[in-house]
Amino acid sequence: MKTNACQAVVFDLDGVITATARTHFVAWKETFDEFLQSRADLPEVMRREFTHGDDYIPYVDGKPRYDGVASFLASRGVELPWGDPSDDPGQATVCGVGNRKNQRFREVVARDGVDVLDGSVDLVKGLREKGIRVAVASSSKNAGFILAQTGFLDLFETVVDGNTSAELGLSGKPAPDIFLTAAERLSADPQRSAMVEDAYSGVEAGKRGNFGLVIGIGSGEHAQALKERGAHIVVGGLGELSVEDIQQWFISS
Repeated sequence: MKTNACQAVVFDLDGVITATARTHFVAWKETFDEFLQSRADLPEVMRREFTHGDDYIPYVDGKPRYDGVASFLASRGVELPWGDPSDDPGQATVCGVGNRKNQRFREVVARDGVDVLDGSVDLVKGLREKGIRVAVASSSKNAGFILAQTGFLDLFETVVDGNTSAELGLSGKPAPDIFLTAAERLSADPQRSAMVEDAYSGVEAGKRGNFGLVIGIGSGEHAQALKERGAHIVVGGLGELSVEDIQQWFISS
């Protein structure tokens, strides 16, 4: 491979490879709405329903689960003890609320399965055929579970997920830690690698990690916001990208 060609591509999972972003939102919404309604001590305005645009996108999307809990609850003026990852689901701790969300998420996945986004697997397979290394980097501790459900776990050379972050003490997005760790495991230079994200915090992480190509997934206002936060290019889905498009970016840069 030419020294100026793309060495690796690191993919986020939810909303990039799999269509689980909506599933995550539904699980978060059910969890937070239930929690807020149980807090009669809060003003009614602070107990309003959890929404995608006002709450999920700015406070939760792309973040490690417990960080997302703490971020959203802080926006509603709620402080809880952090607790421990072993806390029972629904316990009045950040970890307990996060564990309840995870329980809800797995219930929905087990019932409805997981859809893979059009073009994503074809692109990954095409990259591998050209000798370009591929990895998944996700904040979710469910990344391995989701990939196993779809049958695509072996498609990627390495998976850096929320469990990896906990083991290694990696910071969550917008810190670039999980993407840089994935690139390191692939023996790839981030400046000669691409990363793909649909979350604001994710493209910010790609920019901070000095990836040579930060690809955003989105449309409309979301696409513009991804560009403002560091995406070099934004597409509606990976079916719009070819291996040659990615290679040409690095060859021309």
